[in-house]
Amino acid sequence: MTSLSAINNKPISGASAMRVDMKFEVVVIPVADVDRSKAFYIKLGWRLDADFPFDNGFRVVQFTPTGSGCSVQFGTKMTTAAPGSAQGLYLIVSDIEAARKELIARGVEVSEAFHTSKPGAQFRPESNGRVSGAAPDHRSYSSFATFNDPDGNTWLFQEITTRLPGRGLSNLDVSTLTELLRETEQHHGEYEPTAPKHHWYGWYAAYIAARQDGKASEEAARDAKLHIEGAH
Repeated sequence: MTSLSAINNKPISGASAMRVDMKFEVVVIPVADVDRSKAFYIKLGWRLDADFPFDNGFRVVQFTPTGSGCSVQFGTKMTTAAPGSAQGLYLIVSDIEAARKELIARGVEVSEAFHTSKPGAQFRPESNGRVSGAAPDHRSYSSFATFNDPDGNTWLFQEITTRLPGRGLSNLDVSTLTELLRETEQHHGEYEPTAPKHHWYGWYAAYIAARQDGKASEEAARDAKLHIEGAH
């Protein structure tokens, strides 16, 4: 039963008000032939996490894309959705052309890179709103490419080089972590001349934790400052 506090969007006091992480971890996609799909996702180079068959005919296969914290599952007796009905599954990449070339080298058919002239055209292959080639200057969030699995489930590459303010950072690859550390160093350098004596790694830890929690860089810097000065 829904509580009155929840309906009114009022904070709930006591232990139940503690924040609980809810990590989106698995997407189930519908397929017609499990072994055919398994072979395809192996060809992509994704990590095979599980292939568990059970006596009652239930079977679950799980793959995780390279560098991803979210996995994909398919199998038998998992979903009543029609095979191929999963559309627009996002795969975020830092270099759209490098991502395309990798899959093409693995024998996967991938669309050319494109950007859009109309909102939502990335989801509509028949649309005249797709413009050939990556977005000018590789503008973040604006370049796409697509590929399908054997059933027609559609995966959508999106190139992101700089995230919008306040967006969380997770599953950091080397280039993203390098940029985050550079950003952290810059803000710490601005803070240090007026800061009390402290260990730099405490400030870094608080800043990075705040950025991973989705806070903008200015908010993260304030959190790190409060962390250091609150400890004195």
